[in-house]
Amino acid sequence: MTAIWAGIDAGKTHHHCVAIDESGRRLLSRRVANDEPELLVLLAEVLALGDDVTWGIDLADGCAALAIAILLNHDQPVHYISGRAIHRASESYRGEGKTDAKDAAVIADQVRIRRDLHSLRTGDETVTDLKILTGRRMDLVADRTRTVNRLRAQLSGIFPGLERALDLTNTGPLTLLTGYQTPAALRRLGTKRLETWLRNRKVVRADQLAETAVQAAERQHTSLPGEKLTAQMVHTLAEEVMALNQQVAELDKLIEARFRDHQTFEVITSMPGLGIILGAEFLAATGGDMTLFGTPDRLAGFGGVAPVPRDSGKISGNLRRPQRYSRRLQRVFYTSALFSIRRCEESRRFYDRKRAEGKRHTQAVLALARRRVNVLWALLRDGRCYEPTPPVALAA
Repeated sequence: MTAIWAGIDAGKTHHHCVAIDESGRRLLSRRVANDEPELLVLLAEVLALGDDVTWGIDLADGCAALAIAILLNHDQPVHYISGRAIHRASESYRGEGKTDAKDAAVIADQVRIRRDLHSLRTGDETVTDLKILTGRRMDLVADRTRTVNRLRAQLSGIFPGLERALDLTNTGPLTLLTGYQTPAALRRLGTKRLETWLRNRKVVRADQLAETAVQAAERQHTSLPGEKLTAQMVHTLAEEVMALNQQVAELDKLIEARFRDHQTFEVITSMPGLGIILGAEFLAATGGDMTLFGTPDRLAGFGGVAPVPRDSGKISGNLRRPQRYSRRLQRVFYTSALFSIRRCEESRRFYDRKRAEGKRHTQAVLALARRRVNVLWALLRDGRCYEPTPPVALAA
């Protein structure tokens, strides 16, 4: 049986594929369009070179999704190797130049000699949908944050007192700014009429908001340059933030509905601090299949909550934050640990104990997140929901 290793350097419009034998000799090197007929021809050409082909690729989704799907549909083993790993490995190969052909050859050779690469599998439809939905939600939240910051900057340029007094992440203040943006306008309207205007738009605690806004207006009687145009921009930005809030809320409903279809929904959401959104992001980042990681230690390392040693010579016990990990998954672990401190007595006691040991807040939360990875791993492995007191194993 002839063994062949094929590396694909993925691109948006074209990929480059290099196939090598067990001695590292190139058997094929060519550019192929990111198009199904072309990829099927490439697959046939590589399979004609040997009986056993192992593939490697430097992207796990995006523009490489079509190539990966074709290979998996034809029962081909596909391994993922990151761009960082390829860049570092290429330094040990001959030549300083960088080309698609060289990168593809490095991928093929790394797949040939390494045994620790991540194998790609056909994705669960629910997990794929959650990955798309949560990714879109992250984009919308980032857009909302940028828009709120622009809104604050514009409002502080003409009415700093009101900007300090309002929480522009809430619907009520945003509704207020869609109608009134300047001190003079608020003074002319008055507290009572402003309260009525807000109540007609279903603003919660309209009386408090109206009083706060008019009090801020009474403290500023100076009209600043560009006030009229800036007020129009504040109005527009406030409407944009409200529209983004509506889009996020609608997306949250879609995420919850899709997340509930997955068999791990009850298990994941039973963990204190892991609600609908964070649980869906965890599932999107990991796929929910813990066998892909092998151990909870590998899951913790992938999530960036496990320190890595940096020892040399006589120096030992030197730990540092890992550089290669999923930022998205780390945010899920860290944020859920923060929430659990407020909602779970066991998490609070663990956090307080780490603080008493002299650890800083961030270190204590990371330590808690690491401990929670073990718990979540065990729950998913056993298919059971979280209980404050774990069940006692019965004696045989």
